[in-house]
Amino acid sequence: MSQSLEQIAQKLVDSQKRVQLMYAFNGTGKTRLSREFKELVSPKEIDQENQEEETKVKIMYYNAFTEDLFYWDNDLKGDLDRKLKIQSNRFTDWILADQGKGVDVIDNFQYYSSKKITPRFNEQYTFKNRENKNVTVKAYSEVTFSIESGDDDSLRNIKISKGEESCFIWSVFYSLLDQVIEVLNTPEPDERETDQFDELEYVFIDDPVSSLDDTHLIELAVNIATLIKSCQSDIKFIITTHNPLFYNVIYNELNNKDARYNYKPKLEKYLLEKFDDGTLQLTNNQNDSPFSYHTHLLSILKDVALSNNIEKFHFNLLRNILEKTATFLGHKHWGNLITKTNLGDKEPYVKRILNASSHSKHSGEEANIVTTGDKLIFKRLVKEISSTYQFNVDTEEIIL
Repeated sequence: MSQSLEQIAQKLVDSQKRVQLMYAFNGTGKTRLSREFKELVSPKEIDQENQEEETKVKIMYYNAFTEDLFYWDNDLKGDLDRKLKIQSNRFTDWILADQGKGVDVIDNFQYYSSKKITPRFNEQYTFKNRENKNVTVKAYSEVTFSIESGDDDSLRNIKISKGEESCFIWSVFYSLLDQVIEVLNTPEPDERETDQFDELEYVFIDDPVSSLDDTHLIELAVNIATLIKSCQSDIKFIITTHNPLFYNVIYNELNNKDARYNYKPKLEKYLLEKFDDGTLQLTNNQNDSPFSYHTHLLSILKDVALSNNIEKFHFNLLRNILEKTATFLGHKHWGNLITKTNLGDKEPYVKRILNASSHSKHSGEEANIVTTGDKLIFKRLVKEISSTYQFNVDTEEIIL
């Protein structure tokens, strides 16, 4: 049955699920859906009526319109002083100027893009315009980027790629969301540092940083899921994506209990389709792994084992495979799967996975150093699990 964007948005609003995850191809209408959803939750005319007084935020969203808050001044005359400018708004003003989270934004950006590219926020400054009048530019309203080499060859005020720009904008939004959740996790409203988010009901995330490589995209999904799990307030999350890997990783992350945050899954997943006549249909996706999640992910971990570039979060992904496989085979605990391999005593392997698959608050704080012994454990696990449970992944190349 065909549906309008408004009908689909209303279905999302009416849902009682904590998280709603949607897969749709590019061009289906995810961004338009996010706008329609926003209008249902916080209509523009109501915002305009209340613009004289500070209105409380009901919805935060990340989509193509979020990126419109950032625009380039390319210094066409001098071709030297290129900067990314930020339109003044209460969200970026609060997280950057009031909360001083510029360092977190930079750390997250460099983690997902490159350590060599360094963003710098401006301090407040004044200049004279063409009419010889003083114009004051407030702090944190401009960003310049440079490539540091430690010598005179450093490149200043460069223009970064569109993918890197999207990554930077996402880093601002992620830092904002992280801080908002921390504020709302204070149960007593009178004890919170701000009341502007007290009425926040929804967070709508549409295709975050799809330009990332598979490894970083996986970790991005894990970090978003961890942030959602840590949320103790009643915020509901809607996440849409066209990326099968991102869809599957975040689904599997959110579909498991997490004792660290007393998190219990309350998740709905959808498939949004657009037909040739332009009509839409939103259907509940009943398949547990519609994109061969296990095989694809194990294939990635095999490549990681071969390259020896093993990091802590790879243990978390391996644990995901074990958890889902254990559920499918009817085991009460994923550790039981290790018993049936040729690894012998399962305890050291289970303990190592548990220790390595815990996450710190910020992805940049995750220790990348994995000992030689732990790397060997990882390789053995990947090889034995693939062989014992007959995954369609050839791990014979992995040398122990």
